[in-house]
Amino acid sequence: MKSFQNLLLLQNLYRLRAVGYEYSDSFFINQKSINKTALTIDELNKEISTCHLCDLSKSRTQSMSGYGNPNAEIMIIDYTVSANEDNTNSYYCGRSGEVLKNMIQNVLCLSIEDIYFTHAVKCKPLGSNMPSISEWDSCKNYLLRQIEFIKPKIVVTLGEETYAKVTSENNNFQSVRGHVIDFKEYKLIPIYHPNHLLRNPKDKMVAFNDLKTIKSCLVN
Repeated sequence: MKSFQNLLLLQNLYRLRAVGYEYSDSFFINQKSINKTALTIDELNKEISTCHLCDLSKSRTQSMSGYGNPNAEIMIIDYTVSANEDNTNSYYCGRSGEVLKNMIQNVLCLSIEDIYFTHAVKCKPLGSNMPSISEWDSCKNYLLRQIEFIKPKIVVTLGEETYAKVTSENNNFQSVRGHVIDFKEYKLIPIYHPNHLLRNPKDKMVAFNDLKTIKSCLVN
């Protein structure tokens, strides 16, 4: 049956060609990004900036690859690009960005230039939606390759969703938050997202203690 269907399809293609239609070989819209293996973090970021692997490339203002020191000891990962970040092409904007900046500067005693900050999904989701599974799958290898290039001493994930996606674990977030977890050859520490702290100020002391755990890992 399949052979017969293929024969009918082939006959129809020949008829279309006879009346003037032309055909070309199939191709990937983002073939360069699929086939090319980046040799540096800069090359990888160029791939990310021109990525068209998912539908978010149609609605984004830009693709946000990451910001900071490519040799950082700490890599901070947020899950999605916010509307503010997408509109301004800035990684520390809005109230959430100010909270994160204060956490880095006032508790870790580092500059934002000392760490590397990126997103698991590099483009802003449509509307207020969370990224789909296919959108995360399109970005996943970009993130893992960034981690391999930067080789941080500590990977910090912001919030429950980021932790679950990066580690592929569905543990209760409260049972892992603030703990030092072995992740590949790195130490991973999940902490509250700054947006959570804005909604739940009572958890700021908890976050403060988690940041002290991160700081202690830098000297060990």
